[in-house]
Amino acid sequence: MAIKKVAVLTTGGDAPGMNPAIRSVVRCAISRDLEVYGVIRGWWGLIRNDMKPMGHHSVSGIINQGGTVLKTARCSEFFTEEGQNKAYENLKKNNIDAMVVIGGNGSFKAAHSFFEKYKFPCIGLAASIDNDVSGMDNTVGADTAVNTALVAIDNIRDTSTSMERIFVVEVMGRDSGFLALAVALGGGCEEVIIPERQFDLDKICQDAVNGNIKGKASWIIIVAEGAGKAEDIARKIAEKTGLETRAVVIGHVQRGGRPTAYSRDWALRLGKAAVDSLLEGRSDMAVGIHSNKVVTVDFETAIQKKELHVEELYKLIKILT
Repeated sequence: MAIKKVAVLTTGGDAPGMNPAIRSVVRCAISRDLEVYGVIRGWWGLIRNDMKPMGHHSVSGIINQGGTVLKTARCSEFFTEEGQNKAYENLKKNNIDAMVVIGGNGSFKAAHSFFEKYKFPCIGLAASIDNDVSGMDNTVGADTAVNTALVAIDNIRDTSTSMERIFVVEVMGRDSGFLALAVALGGGCEEVIIPERQFDLDKICQDAVNGNIKGKASWIIIVAEGAGKAEDIARKIAEKTGLETRAVVIGHVQRGGRPTAYSRDWALRLGKAAVDSLLEGRSDMAVGIHSNKVVTVDFETAIQKKELHVEELYKLIKILT
């Protein structure tokens, strides 16, 4: 079947670089004589037939913006048979032949389920601050999120040193410790707590006490939100050590902000790759980054749990403490 009209949508959590990705998909598709429709709020928009035609000028001025001009929303309804039927009917009603789904692991699980049921042509574009797509080194937005968190942690280090306090800093990562590991290493932090690894609070407290005895002026512990709450951990550390301890939650700051050059560059390359893949007859797969090249990974592989080499990175963090 010849593809003449393509839908583009952003789903799941937003990530810096989604706007450059939208821009690339729209303009590359138009350059190949395709019509493009933007779906508002991801799967929710497909179910409610909330979409609009997008032209060359509709994506002007968004390359440096965080978030997504197409909006995004969680949509449990899409995982029901009724919801998927509505989405499929609306795609056919608008004569849409294929779609590009910009998102991460959860988005691709939904896209894979939809493809298996309807065989509707679909390509994913890997964009997630959690860098949670298997078979790829990086996802669009992860670099920006890490750098955003590092700015905050560098600032916290200044006050931690001045006040000689322990800080427990909570970063995003409900199911993945990627962000926590990356910022703990890059921020020169003393400890990291992540979902993929059990932690020993007594050992963490003893290390902090020993550091204090040796005259260490600051001590920063990074915790991924899926592994614990900063306030709870900080309270327990203060109780066990008698040392002044503070909690900081960076939260959704990591999702926003202007995308870095790295996030923009790859978003633009992957947007073109997504359009090219559809026109080459590929489907049920995602485009992403591996070994500094654009690669395609089938959805079944992409949605598997990604290995983070946790112990290797954890040991390095402790060596450098």
